[in-house]
Amino acid sequence: MRTVFFTVLTFFTLAACVCTAQVRLPQLISDGMVLQRDTKLNLWGWASPGEHISIKFNHQTSKIIADAAGNWKATMLPIKAGGPYQMDINASNHIVIENILIGDVWFCSGQSNMVINMERVKERYPNDIATADFSQIRNFFVSTASDVRSVHKDLPPAKWISANPTDVLTFGAVSYFFARDLYLKYHVPIGIINSSVGGTPIQAWTSADGLKGIPKYADRLAQLKDTAYLNRLQNPAKPAIEQKAGIKQPDKGLSGELKWYEVNYQPKDWHKFWLPGYWADQGIKGLNGVVWFRKEIQVPARMAGKPAKLFVGRIVDADDTYVNGVKVGNITYQYPPRRYTIPARVLKAGNNLIVVRVTNTSGKGGFVPDKRYELTDDTTTIDIRGDWQYKVGQVFDLAKEAIKAIAPFSAQNEPAGLYNAMVAPVINYPIKGFVWYQGEANTSSPKEYNQLLPALINDWRTKWNNAELPFLYAQLPNFMEVQYSPSESQWAEVREAQLHTLSVPNTGMAVVIDAGEWNDIHPLNKKDVGDRLALAAEKVAYGEKQLVSSGPIFQSATVEGNKIVIRFTGVGSGLMIKDGTQLNQFAIAGADKKFVWGNAIIDGERVVVASEDISSPMYVRYAWADNPEGANLYNKEGLPASPFRTDSQ
Repeated sequence: MRTVFFTVLTFFTLAACVCTAQVRLPQLISDGMVLQRDTKLNLWGWASPGEHISIKFNHQTSKIIADAAGNWKATMLPIKAGGPYQMDINASNHIVIENILIGDVWFCSGQSNMVINMERVKERYPNDIATADFSQIRNFFVSTASDVRSVHKDLPPAKWISANPTDVLTFGAVSYFFARDLYLKYHVPIGIINSSVGGTPIQAWTSADGLKGIPKYADRLAQLKDTAYLNRLQNPAKPAIEQKAGIKQPDKGLSGELKWYEVNYQPKDWHKFWLPGYWADQGIKGLNGVVWFRKEIQVPARMAGKPAKLFVGRIVDADDTYVNGVKVGNITYQYPPRRYTIPARVLKAGNNLIVVRVTNTSGKGGFVPDKRYELTDDTTTIDIRGDWQYKVGQVFDLAKEAIKAIAPFSAQNEPAGLYNAMVAPVINYPIKGFVWYQGEANTSSPKEYNQLLPALINDWRTKWNNAELPFLYAQLPNFMEVQYSPSESQWAEVREAQLHTLSVPNTGMAVVIDAGEWNDIHPLNKKDVGDRLALAAEKVAYGEKQLVSSGPIFQSATVEGNKIVIRFTGVGSGLMIKDGTQLNQFAIAGADKKFVWGNAIIDGERVVVASEDISSPMYVRYAWADNPEGANLYNKEGLPASPFRTDSQ
């Protein structure tokens, strides 16, 4: 974006005035932006009170005057998809905005699974990255900002970026696959505004107005309006217990003359450890602290001296990783995969040493199973799983009470805390619709989600002044350990709340119960999520009414003798069993609600469930678990059925 002053003389003689008089634009209105087609366009910004502003864009001219507070807003008539265009803004300064496209803009939001970018999944989707040459797919990533005191006028600094094999690595993976599907089908520019923050609850994304009808959060918002109370939260006095909490000894691995990662260090009194695994399961009970792990591997001569990649799975929590005494990487928290580049000349033929220093402050520390643990130069691969050695370097004294006492206040977890800073500044920007991927942070109170998700939808539609805006969302995927008997599940309850939200008009849900990983809250399969959200968009937002955009969705259940007959919408061209000969994950119960696994069969467009142990069935559940392994009811279009239960109705 170019800013040009009318004359050098004006600049030098009226510098102070010009600084205040210059027209300023919000972050979104900038080079490379995508504007929403076929709707009135809003342009806005700030200037001196009474400033005269002229905007020329695509054969339209708008002249406005800034109000007494210096705010201004212009409206342009709807424009068909196309571009690139240029916009000229003239006032006391001249602004040129270049490379503007007109297409469809999607506001994509949620927590970490919406944040995770293509770089994080690049090993899974190398061809998708290599072929990401789409100048008309553009991403605007909103940096994290939060505020419970006031609503912000603008977003943190950012810019629009086009999809190419390099820059696509910064795109959210779900939103990129979503946008690519729509672009390839409709051939109109697609803009993504990705405003997401990991680990955040839905109430933080909802405005104070949107939470008025939910007493728990309305009361909290009232508390936060008390300046003295908020100051105490943000600047707490350090409790005495904090002085007692902390480290009682230094890390032995870093204290000696030879550090434990050095190749000349001779290990003594180290113990055996099978990697991957958690140290609580292998002889170190109840320890929070630092544990060192080491393994010697044999590297063939053909790998010696070459750069390579070391994959150390996923580690709980933090790590520092060394190869032959050279630090090749570190990550400070548990969720990212460890993928470290080993520089040239570090590896040698024969014996090589890998050392991993793991720091853990709560729960089970160690190496997450079923991840990638290997050394590779893309030609030769060495499996590093198996026998390692370990030794405790440091023990922490971190009582639970101490951790709670010193836990900092976080505005991004408070009601409206993210709305104020990361949503409110966008509401003037016309969009095609919303894409939402969130819920993990609310699984401890799943029943609330029945109220919170519809409240968010209504709130955002109200703020954008469009009650019909499509709202698409991903249902929570499978996660955590498999439960082999019918059981209760808070994750399943959140999925149920998401399922019920389909009753809100102009909504679409992507069922991704098959796209998770038992040991990772951030599964790598982001393409299926994006693809299924795009299918929902095609039906809800683009009018493809005959499109089968979803798998089977529970419609009704009827007791017929000793059987329960279930009917569905979203049957498509028929029900099918995926990867098996019999249906799994159907449970049945009588009046006592004691569920047992049922025998389920497909009967036309119905599923019939029965059990020899339940002579008078009343209730049925499907895939009702944190991780319902083997849930295999699909339609013939290849889309999975949503989990459901009938005993809550």
